[in-house]
Amino acid sequence: MSATNQPDPEARRRVVEQDLDNVMHPILQHKALERSQMVVTGAQGSTIVDADGTTYLDAMAGLWCVNIGYGRAELAQIAAEQMQQMAYYPHTAMNLPAAQLAEQINQLMGGDYHTYFVNSGSEANEAGFKVARQYAKHEFPGEFRFKTIGRYYAYHGTTLATLAAGGMGDRKVKFEPYAGEFIHVPAPTCYRCPLGLEYPSCKVACATAIETTIQGEGPQTVAEVIVEPIMSGVGVAVPPDEYLPMVEQICRKYDVLLHVDEVINGFGRTGKMFGHQHYGISPDIMAVAKGIVSAYLPIAATVVKNHVFQSFLGEVAEARQVMQVNTYGGHPVAAAVASRNIEIMLEEKLPERAASMGDYLMAGLKDRLFRHGIVGDIRGKGLLIGIELVTDRDSRVQLEGAHIQAVLDRCKANGVIVGRSGGGSRHSNTVVLSPPLIITRSECDTLIEALDRAIGHVVALRAGRA
Repeated sequence: MSATNQPDPEARRRVVEQDLDNVMHPILQHKALERSQMVVTGAQGSTIVDADGTTYLDAMAGLWCVNIGYGRAELAQIAAEQMQQMAYYPHTAMNLPAAQLAEQINQLMGGDYHTYFVNSGSEANEAGFKVARQYAKHEFPGEFRFKTIGRYYAYHGTTLATLAAGGMGDRKVKFEPYAGEFIHVPAPTCYRCPLGLEYPSCKVACATAIETTIQGEGPQTVAEVIVEPIMSGVGVAVPPDEYLPMVEQICRKYDVLLHVDEVINGFGRTGKMFGHQHYGISPDIMAVAKGIVSAYLPIAATVVKNHVFQSFLGEVAEARQVMQVNTYGGHPVAAAVASRNIEIMLEEKLPERAASMGDYLMAGLKDRLFRHGIVGDIRGKGLLIGIELVTDRDSRVQLEGAHIQAVLDRCKANGVIVGRSGGGSRHSNTVVLSPPLIITRSECDTLIEALDRAIGHVVALRAGRA
């Protein structure tokens, strides 16, 4: 591709041929790639450009991750300068960028945390499981606390352990069986309550189910509970306000660690720096990735409260240190870029911008889309939004998969990329939005218009008018 992103059919053909002959892509059937042959050649702000010169508003910020937007040239300069000074040394020694980044995270969390660096959200949660188990061995000798309690339809990553902790059957089934140390409870998916109840008369039974499960498994066997503040992949499930405080209270009652997965929620996405801050809770373990560096380089982290960190301190002979290592953990180049990424977020007040722009986008979506009878629910916080599509509002029966895909395809044909939930047979009917936090009102209007037209097209299809 040319440096100016001008269309070059021959260069495009070579990339397509080279890719299809050599690359194995994630979570995507290659037959679909053969049909679309989309080659991305450039990006700026909230927009990406393909090899044909077509521009798209990226309303998913890549994979929920380009929070500060594309094309921040200063981050390339920071990376180059750090590479020239010191490209790499293992984190068995200290380096300035990683120390600075950890301090920033600690300050954002209120000053009572230490940070362990890894490379991805999956690794951050995986390391969190290991920290919880090792902590339990230190602090509860004679007990065997090894179980993690998670929620059905949750998503925590793609490693075997994170898949086991999550609850997305379609993601898990091809890798079964899993070990039995991950226990599941009903999720706070209020629009489709797994318990068949209605809020608030339910008294948030999905939260009290966690206590029932701890009691049933035996408190002396449970190490932690893992939650996303807002469940993203299942279709942006926003819990009742009292849900997470209730979960935290249960964890404290049984000396169980609270592990909060902020991989998608974190770094401004929901209108606060971290999603859990909407609910006033204090995680013992927190996984962060994606927005920590806005996807400019791979870096992630497992953040632990100091009472957990203290459990790993001791004399060398005691062997209490974290029994975990990552070759690229604390990578100085990635850390330097992530540090500047966070500074940009604070300087430009992007969490606050996500809150205000999210309110604008949400109001516009509700105003325009609820006139279509197939729109059942619109929910979210900040710039994390789900639009659930149904055959009709009274039954809440999921819209057919082909018609949901038609919404996505129609949006793309009109220059807007949106996403779809991955909750399998029960929760796969939600269009999800996670645009860069720098999205403008004009771009929000474009997004609303594209969705309105796409959903209207599907309504016409179902009525036999298109």
